[in-house]
Order: sequence, then structure tokens, then C-alpha cells
Amino acid sequence: MIKVYSAESAHQFDHGWLKGSHSFSFGDFYDPDNTAFGPMRVCNDDTISPGRGFGAHPHSDMEIVSIVLSGRLRHEDNLGNVAETTFGGIQRMSAGTGAIHTEHNPSDSEPVRLLQLWFMPRTRGTAPSYTTGRFDPAKLEGRLLPVVAAERTAEIVDIAQDMTIYLGRAGAGQELNFQQAPGRRVFIYLIEGQLKLPDDQVLSPGDSARIEEWSELLLAAEADTLVMAIDLP
Repeated sequence: MIKVYSAESAHQFDHGWLKGSHSFSFGDFYDPDNTAFGPMRVCNDDTISPGRGFGAHPHSDMEIVSIVLSGRLRHEDNLGNVAETTFGGIQRMSAGTGAIHTEHNPSDSEPVRLLQLWFMPRTRGTAPSYTTGRFDPAKLEGRLLPVVAAERTAEIVDIAQDMTIYLGRAGAGQELNFQQAPGRRVFIYLIEGQLKLPDDQVLSPGDSARIEEWSELLLAAEADTLVMAIDLP
């Protein structure tokens, strides 16, 4: 089963300093039929104006991943962590029993665009933690590259959930192949380009798809494409 959510069906917002869309219920947007996909709770596509950002706010029992698509994102938290990331960088905060953080755009001239993703952890009440990682953007070409997974490697950030986040680029006419294991879910979010799904539905930027019970996914790029795919329990 493949269910597509168009960019138009997502919650679009413009707060001046913050613009973007919410693929799931978030903040003042609530759709009782769109609150989660497995352990996934949030997929926000945010653009933050130069010098602006989110002030100190708390989280608990949530795995929070920030993927910078352009610009710079600065993170500070009450655990003593301070980090800035650009494209190729990943930030992951395990909120656990509680963490307070800020996120803002340190640039005085360039906006930052990021995907912020929230997931329920496998185990609640663990100690909070924060980490960053970096992948080589050149390795995205023609493949789905794992950038976040349960097990950490030199180029993969670990997360406290049985899941993997992939990013990939494909030129027009290229295909990306993904094997979906039985009983798993796949969430797809199109960042740039145009992508045909195996049931011939076509995604445009900002569209997402939630896929279950489909063993082999051939994703055909109809334009130069940047896509995120997430394998979920």
C-alpha cells in the first residue's frame, strides 16, 4: 500500500522569520488522522531567517534529528553541547528524561533550511544525549545513503530506534532501488526534483509517501532529484 500526501495537503505556514510545512500534526495544526507513521511523529521542512531561531525549550522521550539542507544551524543545550552544522551534517538529540535546547541560524545574511524529524524511542526514560555526524554529500549520487541508523559508524549517526534514514540523489532517468523487509514501513519525502513511485504516482517537492507491504521499491527520477527515505518498524 502506498499513500501519497501532497505538499498542498501539508500544513503550510509563514511566521515571517520561520516558513515551511508540517507533514504531520504539529503545534497548532492537528489532524487526528495524521499524527504518526509507526514511531515517526514529525517531519517539518523549516526555513529560518538569518539571525533568528527557536529559543530555549524542553523535550522528553523523543529522538530528534535535524538535517541541514542549506545554510547553517546552531544547537546549544543544557547538557553543555554546542554545535553548528551545514549540508552534510546531522544533529541527533535523544531527549530521554529531559533536555532543553535552542536552535538558531547564526548567519547574518543566509537563511537555513532544515528537515526536523521526531521519532518515539525504543525505550522511554533513558539519559538524554546529543551527537553530530557528517556524511560525504558526493556519496549521495545514484544511491540511497544511510545517514542515521541504530548502529553508529564513521558516517552514520546513531539513534535509539530500530530505523534508518537515507538520503539520495538521482539524475533524470536514473532509478533508486530499495528493498522493503516484511513488516516494515517506508516514509519518503521529496526534497528536490520529481520522483515516480512503483505504482506510477509521481512526487513533487514537499510531497511525501507512506509505504507498507511493498517488497521492492523502484524510485524513478523524472528530474534531478534529492530524496529522503526512512525505514521504520
